[in-house]
Amino acid sequence: MVSENLRTFADVKQKIDLEECTLAVCKIARRAGEYIREERKKFSLERVERKHAHDYVSYVDKGSERLIVSALRELLPEAGFITEEGTAQGDSPSVSGLRTEGTVPLCWVVDPLDGTTNFIHQYAPYAVSIALLQGKEILIGVVYEICADECFYAWKGGGAYLEVKSGEVKSEKLKVSSQQIQDALLCLQLPYNSEAYKPVIKQLIDRLYGNVGSIRACGSAAMALCQVAAGRLDGYAEQYIGQWDYMAGSLIVMEAGGMVTDYDGSTDFTQGNSVVATNGVIQQDILKVIGETKNKQI
Repeated sequence: MVSENLRTFADVKQKIDLEECTLAVCKIARRAGEYIREERKKFSLERVERKHAHDYVSYVDKGSERLIVSALRELLPEAGFITEEGTAQGDSPSVSGLRTEGTVPLCWVVDPLDGTTNFIHQYAPYAVSIALLQGKEILIGVVYEICADECFYAWKGGGAYLEVKSGEVKSEKLKVSSQQIQDALLCLQLPYNSEAYKPVIKQLIDRLYGNVGSIRACGSAAMALCQVAAGRLDGYAEQYIGQWDYMAGSLIVMEAGGMVTDYDGSTDFTQGNSVVATNGVIQQDILKVIGETKNKQI
């Protein structure tokens, strides 16, 4: 018997060409990235708003989101939206959450500027992230890193790719690393919810620092995931993040041969707020440390 997920995926494949749609989304992400790049040249710190403590938004985030939403509506009019800045909210067929299988079968998940704090400080990387979701299945993932002019993309069952524009556009297939934990380069991000996460990150660093190759933080969840997919990082972990932060990048990792779970080790992660993404080789090593860290907090 064909599972519901496989049947859903097959239905979508009949309705839209995922590869063609993905390449169209790459162009949309690049257009948004060009807007962000141009706005950065004249950006003023006085126009930054604070959503929460140390969590910022600017007119550039909102402008990028409006551009993306408008273009995606033309590309796939029947799809709904989950957007970080909420510019699509209240304008049908927008939705406010991910539990929408029965009412909105296709849903775009958009982060118009992932790494806003980096952007404000003109510190790479920062990126545009766009995913297409149906139920709990991620069908398309596109992440465009603006500073390096790199577009990472994947569609379900089609592999993961990096499109570099240097004179002419060319793409290369992505594959995760095969590094073992003792030599792994890890990204342990620091989310905005510092009070809740501080005890966890202290334990993670205490357990991993000196026992792995090295530890980094890049300031963009979407790009940390893409770096894992490209084999530049071997693993990444972060909690208290939004679905728009990790949805596109997670598919790119999985299509590059990597593994993605939540902090409990579940592959059913699309409605949660935590992600562990690795080359697959070190997944259980990271999950074991996270599990022991969580137990210490009880």
